[in-house]
Amino acid sequence: MKKTMFALATLGALASGSAMAQQAGNWVLGTGWFHLSPQDSSKPLTVTSPIPAVLPGSGASASDSDTLGLSAMYFLDSHWAVEGVFGVPPKFKLDGTGTLGRVGQLGEARQWSPTILGKYYFNEGNDAFRPYVGLGATYVWYSGVKLTSNLQGALASQFHQSPFAVNTTAKLDSSFAPVVNVGVAYQFDKHWGLSFSVSYIPLKTKARLTTTSVTGLPVATSEASLKLNPIVTYLAATYRF
Repeated sequence: MKKTMFALATLGALASGSAMAQQAGNWVLGTGWFHLSPQDSSKPLTVTSPIPAVLPGSGASASDSDTLGLSAMYFLDSHWAVEGVFGVPPKFKLDGTGTLGRVGQLGEARQWSPTILGKYYFNEGNDAFRPYVGLGATYVWYSGVKLTSNLQGALASQFHQSPFAVNTTAKLDSSFAPVVNVGVAYQFDKHWGLSFSVSYIPLKTKARLTTTSVTGLPVATSEASLKLNPIVTYLAATYRF
């Protein structure tokens, strides 16, 4: 009788472990909190026309940002998985530094950066706790780029124009960037789990500014290069089916 009960208990434990196992064909959906922390640096603002010039000591710094994250992952086997990561585009504020520090906030923009990752999970598929590493790529572009009235005025002064006589618009370059990812996942039961990851994205962009008169005639163009290099943390509740 004791042997029978022991055998049943062993089978039950094995069945429970199998129920929690990650295996080929599993889908895992996640949603949670993204925190983006730029490790930024910049080059001075450079006038490219009509007369090339550099604004010495000028710079810019991007603020941290938080947003809602979404992810979908497919397990190729018990260790390898492919994940797509998305999110509500976070809004970054750009502040002046150096000789642009007196200007304060320079502008703002929303960043779009859908990401694809290949991930390797350590431990076995039926373990509740599993560290992982990932490597992938993202394509980054920007929308809602706006310059503050303070920067508009500073640029008008730089070009010896009245702030009411000119208007400056900006575009940020799009680019591909690699993504390095590490994290841990914990499975509470067959369906529900929790995941926490840290990603690093070596990312840079160039702001291209165009100043025109109120009648639309070109006055000047300028540009500034900015390295963002964000560290991105993602805490997510996950559901496997």
